[in-house]
Amino acid sequence: MNEHDVLAAVPTGLFIDGEWRDASTSASTDVEDPATGRTLATVASASAADGRSALDAAVSAQAGWAATAPRERAELLRAAYELLTERADQFAMLMTLEMGKPLAQSKGEVAYGAEFFRWFSEEVVRIAGRWSTSPDGNTRLLTMKQPVGPTLMITPWNFPLAMGTRKIGPAIAAGCTMVVKPAQQTPLTMLALADLLREVGVPPGVVNVVSTHDTSQVMEPLIADPRLRKLTFTGSTPVGQSLVRQSADQLLRVSMELGGNAPFLVFSDADLDRAVDGAMLAKMRNMGEACTAANRFLVHEDVADEFARRFADRMAAETVGRGTDDGVTVGPLIDAKARDKVTELVDDAVRQGASVVTGGSATGEAGYFFEPTVLTDVPAGADLNQEEIFGPVAPITTFREDDEALRLASSTPYGLVAYAFTRDLSRTLRVSEALEFGMVGINQGIVSNPAAPFGGVKHSGFGREGGPEGIDEYLSVKYVGIAP
Repeated sequence: MNEHDVLAAVPTGLFIDGEWRDASTSASTDVEDPATGRTLATVASASAADGRSALDAAVSAQAGWAATAPRERAELLRAAYELLTERADQFAMLMTLEMGKPLAQSKGEVAYGAEFFRWFSEEVVRIAGRWSTSPDGNTRLLTMKQPVGPTLMITPWNFPLAMGTRKIGPAIAAGCTMVVKPAQQTPLTMLALADLLREVGVPPGVVNVVSTHDTSQVMEPLIADPRLRKLTFTGSTPVGQSLVRQSADQLLRVSMELGGNAPFLVFSDADLDRAVDGAMLAKMRNMGEACTAANRFLVHEDVADEFARRFADRMAAETVGRGTDDGVTVGPLIDAKARDKVTELVDDAVRQGASVVTGGSATGEAGYFFEPTVLTDVPAGADLNQEEIFGPVAPITTFREDDEALRLASSTPYGLVAYAFTRDLSRTLRVSEALEFGMVGINQGIVSNPAAPFGGVKHSGFGREGGPEGIDEYLSVKYVGIAP
């Protein structure tokens, strides 16, 4: 399908109680192509009343959905996985148009996102409790797991499909209904996904999607509504902190996947070929616009020059352009604000003495492009080392001793993921245990996997998505004591 056909097939309304409808106020918002600045589509923008209608639908559907047979929920998820896989090209094109990443990366996201539906289709029938006898013998202890209830999901723009399926999959599996609020910049992929779920037979009211340009006015009343039982959010730490505070009055079950400042450690014994390959994956996936992106490169001084040279050569060979064009490997950043922030971070580091090995500036006459960039001699206190970059920029700092590397790696409020490259087994174990992060990649630049628990510690949030642990975020444990 070409661009026009893909866009024409996407619903642009609000998806509430199994139906597409206009916003109650007839408000709308434009979706921009970050590669050109042109408008791709205009979608309905929900009001607070529309948000309440979506929650009404989720609440009404909750009891019936919770009572649905596990196998039935599993088959719906499996059907969604198969149809999403079948339509991978269309979804990939849609993501590239509204978010900017090259088509090859968008296809990778479709495969990754669809896997959450398959994984949780297999977990549905494994929800179980236990039976035991109390130590004094006077009570039989029965536990069961039941759905938490209606859930509010707020998803980000950088992975428009996978960040949705990672939440929707386990919620459907657990028997929870939901209201999904996609990012204002990238609502089209989620709207297309909602239509796919409708098509495979997910009942009305189970999945509701409301896009809006006025997030706080629509979300705050839902978070304050006593009928809502869970809130899950992926996005920045400041917004996550605000949402946690809002959730306190209703004591919602909360899971937060927030910001990161991932260190990428290269020890003196590392296989440099693997390290450079891993660096390209960890840095350049999604143009660096990922909470898991390598943010700080900490390289042993004995191999720093060689690593920097090889890494810079690879970065310089990347092709920047619109993600739909053949041969493009680096698309635009999401908007002008993102591009300007990356520019400011690089300029600040250079003012403090960093050297630009390759790249270093915004590029292109239209769109929000930034050159793949490698900098060396970056001061530890530079903003580039302190803030989440969210762009294709790699700052390199050297270290001499392992303890120094570990101290630098963990000297951040964030704790989502860290990467380390070494061929020493003892060092691998020591480093993995010492790093203050929820996830660690050893000799690999991508750790995300539907079969593994994704999540962080400290200011990177709490809760886990994916793996056997992912479904527990949507289940409550009930204990029944029975006298024999």
